[in-house]
Amino acid sequence: MATDDATPSDEEVVETAAEAAEGLVFSRLATGDVDDLDVTVTFEEGVLDVDVYVHAPDADADVDQVAEDAALAARAAVDDLFADE
Repeated sequence: MATDDATPSDEEVVETAAEAAEGLVFSRLATGDVDDLDVTVTFEEGVLDVDVYVHAPDADADVDQVAEDAALAARAAVDDLFADE
């Protein structure tokens, strides 16, 4: 939940970004094809950093593109979170 002044908490920002990234990865790749997924999100002093690593050697999709798109989705979800203030 947002704090009293309607600004999202750092924890809420991180959770929103991570959920968006994971959601995009699993919307494009079958769960069974993903051997490893690491989503690292930090939000410090107003700076969002998102890193997505996907290891899915049996996937039909371009895994590198999926990881890049997941990071973009995370950033977009945070932008939406702040737009909703």
